[in-house]
Amino acid sequence: MGRYILGRTIQALLVIWAVGTLVFFMLRAVPGDPIQALLADVDPTAADAIRAKMGLDRPVYIQYIFWVRNTLQGDLGQSIYGSHVSVDRIIVEAIPRTLSLATIAFVISFSLGLATGIISAVKKYSVWDHSFTFAAFLGISMPDFWMGIVLIIIFASTLGWLPAIGYKPLSDGFWPWLSHLIMPALAAGLPFSAALARITRSAMLEVLQQDYITVARSKGLKEQQVIARHALRNALIPVVTVMGISMALLFSGTVVVENVFAIRGLGQVLIANILNRDYPVVQGAILLVAVLLVFTNLFVDILYKVIDPRINYDSYEK
Repeated sequence: MGRYILGRTIQALLVIWAVGTLVFFMLRAVPGDPIQALLADVDPTAADAIRAKMGLDRPVYIQYIFWVRNTLQGDLGQSIYGSHVSVDRIIVEAIPRTLSLATIAFVISFSLGLATGIISAVKKYSVWDHSFTFAAFLGISMPDFWMGIVLIIIFASTLGWLPAIGYKPLSDGFWPWLSHLIMPALAAGLPFSAALARITRSAMLEVLQQDYITVARSKGLKEQQVIARHALRNALIPVVTVMGISMALLFSGTVVVENVFAIRGLGQVLIANILNRDYPVVQGAILLVAVLLVFTNLFVDILYKVIDPRINYDSYEK
């Protein structure tokens, strides 16, 4: 197991390096000059001076070597815009917003998806099953930006229960922080909860038909014990896989929701700076997204072993 984790960690680092390298060269392959876009009609001499100060006048491979060296030292560079604010500062300011939104959205998707999936499987073909199945298909079909707009119209504009846009840090109080995240978290989390519900239902139905479930019931165990101890645990492998993917996508893919609710998180920062051709910020943001995605997948693989001890990684350790 230890060698497997070490090997997967090395693979993860290689993937992160490959993503960073690809983004670095792709940004510079796109036609256009960020300094010219920044300064517009300013004297070309001034533009050349700024370009030299930021190292953009060097050959691309030299820029890459300096970028790799600085990144390994924890220095992601400075933004071309915003009075040369450090990329670290921009990302550190954006991460709490994205993590708060993604965490609450994940809790919503996990709670609703797992509960409705289990109920649908246990009460197969009942009114509950049909209702939850219809709601799941509806949730999967609705885009998150459309759901966000509908939530704003209902709960902000019509009822006035929740703020429509913006973000408040947790230091301003728990309710101000939570009230600004409820609607965006619902918009981001409900589609994932629908997908999780369908996977949970399918996995549970397959497990409930196994012989050991029949044996457990014949021993006189209560139905709740059969479901919790025997059925659910054995159905968790595909469920955890979907949960891991959902977690990674929520942490890295809340771009649309952040724009709808005007939350300056990592996604909104990334989109804005792609449009501005701000190389250092885009490179730093995508590198962080890659880290989140890759290590979330690694965490899910390790979790498989915890859920089902029968899984072994001996073939990876030889």
